[in-house]
Amino acid sequence: MQYKTNSVNRRKLVAIGFGILAISLGIIFYLKVATPHHLGKYFTKAYYGQFGAIAICVELLAAAYYLFVGHKKTNFAMALFGFTVVLNSILNVFGLGTVSIAILIMSVLLVSAGVAFYIAFTNAFYLGKISILNVIFSFVLGNLIAFYFNYF
Repeated sequence: MQYKTNSVNRRKLVAIGFGILAISLGIIFYLKVATPHHLGKYFTKAYYGQFGAIAICVELLAAAYYLFVGHKKTNFAMALFGFTVVLNSILNVFGLGTVSIAILIMSVLLVSAGVAFYIAFTNAFYLGKISILNVIFSFVLGNLIAFYFNYF
C-alpha cells in the first residue's frame, strides 16, 4: 500500500512540474507573438509559425493533465510531445525551421522530452503500455505538427 501511494505522489509531482513548465513557457511564447498591422499578414507562414512553440506547450500541458489524473492515454501524449520537440529541435539546429526557440528553452524542452520518452516507453507509472501502433501514430502526428508550423 505504501509503495502505491509513493508512486501516485511521484506521478502527481512530475505532472505538476510538467504543468508549471508548460504554462510558464506558454506565457513566454505567447508574449513574443508579433501581431501584424495589416490584415493580409495574418495569413502568412511567418505569422502562423509563431504558434508552433505554443503548440508544444499545449501538448505538454495535455500530457501533464493525463499524467496527473492517471489516464490511459498518458504514454501516448508523452510520446507525442517528445517526438514534436525532437523534430523541432532538429529543424532549428539545421536552420530549416521557422519556429524559433531560444537554445536554453529548447534545452529545457529536450530534457523534458527525454523524461516524457522515459515515462512513455518504460510505463514508469503503470498506466498501460504504449503499443507499437500508438508509437508510430504519435511519431507521425508529432512530425505532422512540427512540419505544419514550420512549413505550411
